[in-house]
Amino acid sequence: MDRKTELRVGRLTKAHGLKGALKVELYTDDPSTRFTPGATFSLQVPADSPWSGKSIELAELRWYNQQPVAFFVGIDDRTAAETLVKAILWVSLDPDALPEEENAWYDHQLVGLRVLHGDDEVGRVARVDHFPAQDLLVVTTPAGEVLVPFVSAIVPSVDVVAGTVIVTPPPGLFEMNADADTTEADAADSDAADSDAPEAVSDESQGEPDGDASPEHKPEG
Repeated sequence: MDRKTELRVGRLTKAHGLKGALKVELYTDDPSTRFTPGATFSLQVPADSPWSGKSIELAELRWYNQQPVAFFVGIDDRTAAETLVKAILWVSLDPDALPEEENAWYDHQLVGLRVLHGDDEVGRVARVDHFPAQDLLVVTTPAGEVLVPFVSAIVPSVDVVAGTVIVTPPPGLFEMNADADTTEADAADSDAADSDAPEAVSDESQGEPDGDASPEHKPEG
């Protein structure tokens, strides 16, 4: 069986001009390889989109004012291009293939790796969060999630074959998370203990904002 996985490489953001071109938000560090004439992309679109379940072939990728603009086979005017706005582009990839750049990995190759600190396993990689300043490894530990900056000073070694990530975290990174989890557990126990006591009525309420949970990746030096 040919083992393949899907890699998200871009999103079509808006129509450009009158000849069917679309601006692209790139999710890859290697557009010259991913966006070559003839490349085929699977489309992630709403179920009611006319493009649902379909793929599209790239005719050409051009750059205008440092902005990538894609032309696709069969998309010849702005009206057709508008139907593709917000579509996410995916490509098939051998899951064992590594990026050509040294010390770089795809997100799916990092997810599930055991995270080692010295001789101790402290958790497993749950996902990679990408931010403008740096990427973060989200590590699941018995105490909860820990956000580990994916920089060479803190993540000096990744061994996909061995299934491990070596971390040298600054003091308190993992302990801080454990302390926070303990504090929350203590607070929950305290709330439970107080449930049998007379209830104090308050007009105030508190809530937590919801958080959101993509590409090729390498640790920053």
